Amino acid sequence: MDKIRRNERMSAMMRMLAGAPNRIFTLSSFCEMFGSAKSTMSEDVDLLRETCRSFDLGEVETVTGAAGGVRYRPLVSREKARETIAELCRELSGSGRVLPGGFLYYSDILSTPDIVNRMGEIIATEYYDRMPDFVLTMETKGIPVAFATANALGVPLVIARHSSKVYEGSAVNINYVSGSGNIEMMSLSRRAVRENQKALIVDDFLRGGGTAKGMVELMREFNVEVTGMAFVMATVAPEKKRVSGEKALMTLTVEDGDPAVASVRPSDWLMKDRDE
Repeated sequence: MDKIRRNERMSAMMRMLAGAPNRIFTLSSFCEMFGSAKSTMSEDVDLLRETCRSFDLGEVETVTGAAGGVRYRPLVSREKARETIAELCRELSGSGRVLPGGFLYYSDILSTPDIVNRMGEIIATEYYDRMPDFVLTMETKGIPVAFATANALGVPLVIARHSSKVYEGSAVNINYVSGSGNIEMMSLSRRAVRENQKALIVDDFLRGGGTAKGMVELMREFNVEVTGMAFVMATVAPEKKRVSGEKALMTLTVEDGDPAVASVRPSDWLMKDRDE
């Protein structure tokens, strides 16, 4: 094999690390791949770490211990997160997207990969320290953001359904009160999760919190701890939700009128610095 230059090694390493966020790669695996000594690979990792830090591109981290190595986390600074969400809020505000019933049309946002990936990275940044084992969402509109979050965290995505599917085997079914006050069913395959795992709930919209509470109750049936709840958007009213401790990226207020006007703003927690 021809001698591999440092810029080639570092480009390949960064591509591998960024392609598998939060996954630990051992230095030995890189040494074997590039035919380099551990000291050389350590220097390369240090350079990658400084480059990512200088340009606010996330974090390359060295993990110590027997199972240690190197991993990349696409951390988003609070300032960058504010800029991203503020831009979305400007696009979503106004009268053109308001639907009957006070809902907001933003399916185009939830189907744009670049935007969805960025939202997933913002959410993941807030929950790395909780170390969830999987991300849970409810079909169907929350799936893109939940998948992006799971990818950034390096964990599986688990999808609860409105009814059990024969190809998923035996399932746990519960009834819950939806945001509209109707009794609905939520189903999850018994093989989807294991006891004593930790779940991060991610969904697209929070109004009263009925569906979110249903997911919390579903996890209780599996003896799974819910370590957090994150949403793309939450309404101001009702002020008291059926869940607590949630984080939404955006807050929605719809002002009655002809036509009705939507006011979308970044949520309060996002406007604060992390050390506050």
